[in-house]
Amino acid sequence: MTTQEAIKKINSNYFNETTENILIELEKTRCDFWNLDRESANFLNTLIKINSSKNVLEIGTSNGYSGIWILKALKETKGKLTTIEFWEKRQSVARKNFSICAPEVEVEPKIGSAIVVLEDILEEIKKGKRKKFDFVFIDANKKEYIEYFKLIDEMLEDKGVILADNILSHYEKVEDYVNLLFGRKDYQSQILDLGTGMMLSRKTKELI
Repeated sequence: MTTQEAIKKINSNYFNETTENILIELEKTRCDFWNLDRESANFLNTLIKINSSKNVLEIGTSNGYSGIWILKALKETKGKLTTIEFWEKRQSVARKNFSICAPEVEVEPKIGSAIVVLEDILEEIKKGKRKKFDFVFIDANKKEYIEYFKLIDEMLEDKGVILADNILSHYEKVEDYVNLLFGRKDYQSQILDLGTGMMLSRKTKELI
């Protein structure tokens, strides 16, 4: 086995046969739906479990590929996924996949502009109608990452985690987001050369 093959090796028995087959089919359309690669999805799944996250927000549902990995983790942590998608047609596919792959995990799908939906969610949090999130995964309109963060910052728990995708593949579009996070003393951040590039940020009230 080469080093590259070893890096890409993932447990083949992590999912049941039905879920694995759905993931394989979704991977065939990755270029059309901008899904995560399997290695990045596995990292996302592992990170949620390491953080014991129970209230996860996903911005960019697409066809549900990353959501399946998130739900697999939330099954273990006994958590809930709130996921936002602009296109109803895409999320309808995702909802079907979720119902097959993780029917026992609570999912709250949201349709519409991510910024508008985030504003509504934040208002609910401020009114005490909804709890803050402890984990946020961003994989939507790259030019809007910085606007997402300005809203997410108010709805993220202390010690909460933000994982943003496409940091290296679309760096020019997300550069302001990257610079803002690296400039914040209440966040510890690191860019990971994984898949199309991911940025991991952890919120903390204490200065590092």
